[in-house]
Amino acid sequence: MSELKILLDEDEMPRSWYNIQSDLPAKLPPPLNPRTQEPATLDDMLALFSSSLVKQEVSTSRYIDIPDEVFEAYLRVGRPTPLYRAKRLEDYLKTPARIYYKREDVSFAGSHKPNTAIAQAYYNKIDGSEGLVTETGAGQWGTALALGCSMFDLSCKVFMVRVSYDQKPGRKTLMRLYGAEVIPSPSNLTESGRQALAKSPDHPGSLGLAISEAAETSLASAQTKYSLGSVLEHVLLHQTIIGEETVAQLKKAEENPDIMIGCVGGGSNFSGFAYPLLGEHIRNGNGTQFIGVEPTSCPTLTKGEYKYDLGDVAGFAPMIKMYTLGHDFVPSPIHAGGLRYHGDAQSLSLLKNLGYVDAVSYKQLATFEAGALFTQTEGICPAPESSHAIKAAIDEAIKCKQTGEAKVIVFNLSGHGLLDLAGYEKFLDNELNGNGNSS
Repeated sequence: MSELKILLDEDEMPRSWYNIQSDLPAKLPPPLNPRTQEPATLDDMLALFSSSLVKQEVSTSRYIDIPDEVFEAYLRVGRPTPLYRAKRLEDYLKTPARIYYKREDVSFAGSHKPNTAIAQAYYNKIDGSEGLVTETGAGQWGTALALGCSMFDLSCKVFMVRVSYDQKPGRKTLMRLYGAEVIPSPSNLTESGRQALAKSPDHPGSLGLAISEAAETSLASAQTKYSLGSVLEHVLLHQTIIGEETVAQLKKAEENPDIMIGCVGGGSNFSGFAYPLLGEHIRNGNGTQFIGVEPTSCPTLTKGEYKYDLGDVAGFAPMIKMYTLGHDFVPSPIHAGGLRYHGDAQSLSLLKNLGYVDAVSYKQLATFEAGALFTQTEGICPAPESSHAIKAAIDEAIKCKQTGEAKVIVFNLSGHGLLDLAGYEKFLDNELNGNGNSS
């Protein structure tokens, strides 16, 4: 079909999340208590997370119903989101491939992150929490959780990786407008932060360290729970609303995807987009290729080791078996702050290890070039994270030009870059190098 924009009506929106644990070809290794390195108990998990979310974390049900309150909130923030065909990009590349992108940039927070932020805020509210504390890299997750907490009348405290806190002042302003308290990490408010600053007063921060500060703060208050924006299975579960909508839209367009692409930090964006079709591939073999894209400065899937590792620097979060660069890894301060995590979700790591998911990595400059081309052809300025997926889609489309194959390439546009214009300005002024901030 020649449709450029494929929409779903509100009554066509999925009413349940898909759980990949029901279809995994092997059982997930259990999370471990970081102190004892024994399988984590229910009490271990409940110290940080609400009981409803802990139940979802270990569930093997194929589908979990979306509560009415969450469904209504999804509608309020822009779901269902459109699927676009990148016809102008196709024409520019002179490729026979058909390229589609799922627009998660249209949410109030500007990214896919509200899909789980809203759900987590809701479940914490009904479980009796008074507030949530979290970390954020580029600021998209912190913004989304601040939005979710405002919708369900919870307090919100965000530890923001310091380099992004300085790079992206617009994001911390938006979080504060939603009512959140935003703190640059490492900070002097926690023992984890103080130790990092003692070793390195100019520490740029990392997601692993910000997680430690958030978890430490949560553990000090019985009324405040910790909220994670990626990596854990309940987070990936909530994000599958993206992939389920995409499946329905591709059916409307009478298309079968050959390649599904998403950027990978901790795994929520890629997994939420890919898992519904990937589960079908596991069950029936649909022939689709799934590609996760990451920065060369933080190459967890492409160069990490598959093993148990801590989820944070200080060891408050559960240990999981994942592809990791080491919990004390401090990546270069690239503008794609959401991709600067040292590890990946355990289900994604398992599927990569078993060969169901491929991975590629790109240098920062190449992704900004792809983002600029997408802006000029499709008119949307993508987040630096999303530009990694765009770069991979372009490369796959060029391969199709060389082979003459008319493959269907679909990628997730996980967020817009309108609060990342300082990075694009450096790119346009030729001040951006391959991995860092400036030349």
